Amino acid sequence: MTAQLQSDGVRSGQTLVELTWREKQVERWIRFGKIADEHRLDRFRRLVYFSPNRIFGLVRWAGNDHGTVVARIDIVRAVFPGEPCQTVPHIRPGADILLRLNGWPKVRAALKAIDGIEARGIDPAEVSPDHWRHLHNRIAVNEPFRAYTPEQHRAWLRRRELLP
Repeated sequence: MTAQLQSDGVRSGQTLVELTWREKQVERWIRFGKIADEHRLDRFRRLVYFSPNRIFGLVRWAGNDHGTVVARIDIVRAVFPGEPCQTVPHIRPGADILLRLNGWPKVRAALKAIDGIEARGIDPAEVSPDHWRHLHNRIAVNEPFRAYTPEQHRAWLRRRELLP
């Protein structure tokens, strides 16, 4: 079944993310997640779409001649049509925010945590939402966080099977 494009550019049932890449000026990219569809607008911009309930990471960075101006990471869950959600820049209609960090040191800590998850052979898009919330809370206050273990992941996968 083909998703219909609505007047605001969002495909029914999917979450739209606007990405831009202008080297050392504005860089918005997907760090992880299963993209359902993609549309390239031009050399610098593209639209990507995520199916409902998919988790993905969006990194937003901007800089100028003096260095980094903005560094942010959002790890979010794409919502179902009509589901309540929070507004997030460059994501339509919005998303369920699991982790949201500002400032390069905190973004770097989150990226290292994602690298650690991948090093354990776990897809970050399949990680428990509870872990992303834990990571957000601990990094936001500069406290150590627990690593996501294969045992936790197996427990989450079993628990997810029981959810409606």
